[in-house]
Amino acid sequence: MTNKLKFLVKQSLDKKIKTKWFKIVNVVLLVLLIFIANIDTVVNLFGGDFNEEIQLFVEDQVGGYDLFAENLTNVASMMQSSQKYAIEKVNDISEYKEGLKDEKKETILIQILPDEGNYLKANVISYHEVGMISLGVIQSAINTVKETVAISESGLSEEEILALTSPAVVTTEITNEEESESENKEMVSSVVSLVIILPCFFLILMLVQMIGAEINDEKTTRSMEIIISNVSPKAHFLSKIIASTCFVGIQGILLLLYGGIALLSRSIFTSSELISNGTITSLASIMEMVKTSGVLDLLIQGLPFLILLFLSSFLLYAIVAGVLASMTTSIEDFQQLQTPMMLIIMIGYYLALMAVQFDGAVFIKVMAFLPMLSFLLSPVLFFLGQMTLLELGLSTLVSIFFTWVVFHYGLRIYKVGILNYSSNKLWRKMFHSLKNK
Repeated sequence: MTNKLKFLVKQSLDKKIKTKWFKIVNVVLLVLLIFIANIDTVVNLFGGDFNEEIQLFVEDQVGGYDLFAENLTNVASMMQSSQKYAIEKVNDISEYKEGLKDEKKETILIQILPDEGNYLKANVISYHEVGMISLGVIQSAINTVKETVAISESGLSEEEILALTSPAVVTTEITNEEESESENKEMVSSVVSLVIILPCFFLILMLVQMIGAEINDEKTTRSMEIIISNVSPKAHFLSKIIASTCFVGIQGILLLLYGGIALLSRSIFTSSELISNGTITSLASIMEMVKTSGVLDLLIQGLPFLILLFLSSFLLYAIVAGVLASMTTSIEDFQQLQTPMMLIIMIGYYLALMAVQFDGAVFIKVMAFLPMLSFLLSPVLFFLGQMTLLELGLSTLVSIFFTWVVFHYGLRIYKVGILNYSSNKLWRKMFHSLKNK
């Protein structure tokens, strides 16, 4: 049986990997990831320019130009806007109106005018529509100037104005020692959970579709009868589970490799210093939070359980998909039968995304122990500190035990289903097969 099982696994893997479509799809995936990682460079090639400055000509009639320029720069920095602004003070803005459409770079004219009933007002003039981000930056800077003008005309002393305009000092004190030691844990865990659950979500979908399509193809072409006459149903069932799980694992590793290549290509091809530096800064800050929050230590502690949990969960979905596929006579029937399983995956996916909102809830803790949901929920709760290492291990053991039970009883259904080509009294046959050893 062992030799036949190895042969079937190898044949199934070869049929998936040694094809032109597998190579074409992976090349397309690599190209798409590189394209997405370097989208700003691609836009530059087709006429866009992320580094192009927006020229601002400001006519100031209230004496607030210096404050406006300073605040505009500060606001743009706080909003982490990639847009650059070149600000210049002019005496008469009307001289520049006629030349707006002839300017090679985007130009905005701003008049800061006195307003008897409202201290000041502003007039923004441009040839093209001003973007929402730029307009927000300008409005924020204007509002700051208005507040300063209003305070200066209030008759207050310089000390009073300084006390009024200076930001309030806000301090935080957390009495829970565990939470005070990991203030950034929620943010980091959310990032880690997205990195984990999103690839697993799509890989599970791929796994289910693959097994269903392969088994239904063998049943439709009647090649199943020839295969089963030479190997046992158990060997055939195991070969489908092992081959499909290995293929999904290989594809997952390739996706990680493609992601690394895409990030490397960005450091080579990116022409925008601001965006490139912003990306590097963001990655560095995330890595720093991972180190300081203790999430890296949690990952090291729980890694053996996490690997076993993911492996058992992938095998579980492969087993269920194989059993469901054996009960159907066409790929259309399998698509309908797998709908409940897809809903279960979706529930687990969204619960994992919202896990931070369920802090301390018994409901989310119970859901994390359900085998078909645990591989999505348990890692997230573990990184959030809502699940201990012991509970993670228990969740893993429950998943492994449930996978064995489903395989044990699913094999009985599989033996009956793979050679069944009629939907007549199918469910009765399935339930009857569960009673037979």
